[in-house]
Amino acid sequence: MTGETGTARRPQPRPATEAARLPRQRDSSAVAQLRLLVAVGTDKHPFDRLVDWLAQWHAHASGPIGLTVQHGHTAAPQLSGAVPFLGHDALQQAMIDADLVVCHGGPATILEARRHGHLPIVVPRDPARGEHVDNHQLLFARRLGAAGLVALCETREALYDALAAGVADPSRYAVAADPEAHEARRAAVARVGQIVDDLVARSTARPPRWRAWSRPRPGTEEIR
Repeated sequence: MTGETGTARRPQPRPATEAARLPRQRDSSAVAQLRLLVAVGTDKHPFDRLVDWLAQWHAHASGPIGLTVQHGHTAAPQLSGAVPFLGHDALQQAMIDADLVVCHGGPATILEARRHGHLPIVVPRDPARGEHVDNHQLLFARRLGAAGLVALCETREALYDALAAGVADPSRYAVAADPEAHEARRAAVARVGQIVDDLVARSTARPPRWRAWSRPRPGTEEIR
């Protein structure tokens, strides 16, 4: 790059505060202790299925694994590193520190994980199991899974296979960190919020499936 005089300009270093805000690229080198973050979000529904699967896997996992399990409204598992909720800054730091991220199908969590250089291992909440109010996580996660943007796991076996692959080679679940992904996050969250609002609106506006029937009074005509 040259200046107006044609002389080469020396690249200026980013301010320390700016560099600190940028997510680090995932390190593909071997790690002494794998750091695993599990995040189920803040939805009021428990997500026992994911937390139980993870606890059972961890009981038989080989090698040192550092856990952070944000379990939300799910009963606390008997695991070190279990915490109900993480503040925004704490969650960002946990994602920066993690080698692997397992999470629910919340758009904000998924896009934050990708922003910090992770291909998240995603287990979407299933409303049929009482894990959410609707199926937007299933639809969203399946779409991203088909596009290769998440590692979609809808069964215990799929989750365990993904974890085994990640423990063997964490770089398999690393992507280029994208500091601009927060704009995509905002758009996705807004879109999903609109979908949920529409679902609720249609549900409340739906006419009843039955109505009282009465014989028309004499002198009146029945309207069909």
